[in-house]
Amino acid sequence: MKKKHWYDWLWIWTIIYFLLGFFNILFAWLGMIDFLLPLLLAVFGGNKWFCNHLCGRGQLFTVISAKIPGPHSRPAPRWLSSPWFRYGFLVFFLTMFGNIVFQTYLVYSGASTLREFVKLFWTFRVPWGWAYTSGAAPDWAAQFSFGFYSLMLTSTLIGLIVMLLYRPRTWCSFCPMGTMTQTICRLKHRGKEDAIIFH
Repeated sequence: MKKKHWYDWLWIWTIIYFLLGFFNILFAWLGMIDFLLPLLLAVFGGNKWFCNHLCGRGQLFTVISAKIPGPHSRPAPRWLSSPWFRYGFLVFFLTMFGNIVFQTYLVYSGASTLREFVKLFWTFRVPWGWAYTSGAAPDWAAQFSFGFYSLMLTSTLIGLIVMLLYRPRTWCSFCPMGTMTQTICRLKHRGKEDAIIFH
């Protein structure tokens, strides 16, 4: 039996994150850890250690798939892991994140008012009034929380959908963070190879 490490239980953190955000949207800021840590480990470590060991979301998909019936050994279509889809999804994802930052700036500058709702799949608005008390934080901070929580929840739901259809961690094959960290690692290692060749 494989020995359990502390990071094998990080799927619990994913559940806690969404529960905290459900009751207080400001906890959505904690999700930035999952944005920054993979990039920092890739830049300074030159590897995907976060994806392989610390990604609580990927672990959660594995845990859930073990508890429910389904075609969990069925391979996903090749186009899901193709470069054009992965990088296309990354561009779309970053565009949506950029829009969150832009909306946050509009609220910060006073050009827009706080919109207290979570948006699923970038389309469906879910009123989230109970998750935030007006004045608990600057409006711009709350605006970012609503947008970022929407992004995190939507991406997790997409992961759950492909988990039900294919292998548990199918989401990992086109996860935007995985694509970015993989690109960073390739660039770092290519630079080392060039240095060896030219020196």
